[in-house]
Amino acid sequence: MNTTEDNLISRKLATQMQEAVDNAAKRVRDPDRTKRARASMDRIREEIRKKHGVLDIGVPAIRELRDQ
Repeated sequence: MNTTEDNLISRKLATQMQEAVDNAAKRVRDPDRTKRARASMDRIREEIRKKHGVLDIGVPAIRELRDQ
């Protein structure tokens, strides 16, 4: 990854993030980019599920908070 002393992320990633922020601010949606992002999130979710199993932490945490 190309980084500079002042930046911890690559210029390419920073550019992509800035484009995403600009598009969100303008309420512009790119269907192809959305499709790729969804596919990436699904792949990552499946990798985590295979590695760690189902992580059911939300419901127990909420129930514990309610009981206090």
